[in-house]
Amino acid sequence: MKKAKFGLGLVVGAIAGVVAGLLTAPKSGKETRADLKRKKDEVKDEAGTKVSEAKARARAAAGDAKAKADDLKNRAARAAESAKEAFSAEDSETSKEKNSK
Repeated sequence: MKKAKFGLGLVVGAIAGVVAGLLTAPKSGKETRADLKRKKDEVKDEAGTKVSEAKARARAAAGDAKAKADDLKNRAARAAESAKEAFSAEDSETSKEKNSK
């Protein structure tokens, strides 16, 4: 969470610095608007790339979590079946002992 806030602050700070630099530069309004548009497009593309990377990491993490959950579910089912079989076997032996007495 702290890394995300730091990254967001870094991006916002960088954008603010670029805008301040462009607005104080001795250029005509037309040149400044062109520079702002170019920088806006660059930032938009970079943000899109970051979002795509974050989505890919989230999908991978979700897939890993699902695989681990499925594994735990299968282990629990096997353990329950094993316990059920052991209980049934013990119950059968107890019944045989009672019947033989």
